[in-house]
Amino acid sequence: MRIGSAGTTRRTPAAFAAAGLVLAATALSPAASAATAMPTVRFDPTAQQQSGDSNWAGYVTQGSFTRITGSWTEPHVVCHSNNDMFAPWVGLDGWGSRTVEQAGVQTDCSSGSPVRTAWYEMYPAPPVYWQDPVSEGDSMTASVTSDGAGGYSLALTNNTKGWTEHVKKTLQAKNVSAEAVIESPNEAYPELDSVRFTQVTVDGGSMDAMAPQALPSGGYTPGPLLNGSFTIQPGNPYPQSGNPYPQSGNPYPQSGNPYPQSGSPYPQSGNPYPQPGNLYAPRY
Repeated sequence: MRIGSAGTTRRTPAAFAAAGLVLAATALSPAASAATAMPTVRFDPTAQQQSGDSNWAGYVTQGSFTRITGSWTEPHVVCHSNNDMFAPWVGLDGWGSRTVEQAGVQTDCSSGSPVRTAWYEMYPAPPVYWQDPVSEGDSMTASVTSDGAGGYSLALTNNTKGWTEHVKKTLQAKNVSAEAVIESPNEAYPELDSVRFTQVTVDGGSMDAMAPQALPSGGYTPGPLLNGSFTIQPGNPYPQSGNPYPQSGNPYPQSGNPYPQSGSPYPQSGNPYPQPGNLYAPRY
């Protein structure tokens, strides 16, 4: 994948093939500049599944928008697999279009522990990572602004640690949606307690007033959106939902009768003897 604006990342995220399914460990040395694009999984436009699930969990609204901003708190994360990866982000496009202009924080479990990396992406170009530190519990604010002529300003602020990154890019995009979501691009979420988004505004107004649509993903579901705030929580127990028992209803493998045969407890129906009819057969 091609390199973006000069720079480097603080910690290498997992590298995947273009399909987002093959993991390859990668390690890069720090350089002097601020950010770099690396071969990695991409944060794609939404893909609705037959189950109603999406690769995004959160809220999206459709319309001709030029700005979105939102804040969230980096959640507690437990890695169950080296493939686990997710990111909270805000952005424009991706719902009904094949571009996404977005900024957020990626959490990668390829090392066995959660590693957070700040990033932005002008999809279909790969993500570009910043070297600034991000930790559990940090308050983050991201914004994406379009000038209406193909120019975009993307900003990410760590309110807890006091740093801000800002970049200007160009892309021929449609500006047909705005979203505040979490995403697992390889469909492998780590375990999250919850993700709380606050102060989500679209074109200066609360997202509530923009006819937003709630999206579930990977067992994570957004709660009500009120005054620009909502919480994404896991289902039961993590991150699978539904009945924990393999059988529905009866815990026994047979339905109704606990005996393997229906009716009589004997292996033959009617006569308890192994020969049918008379035990003694006439001989001629």
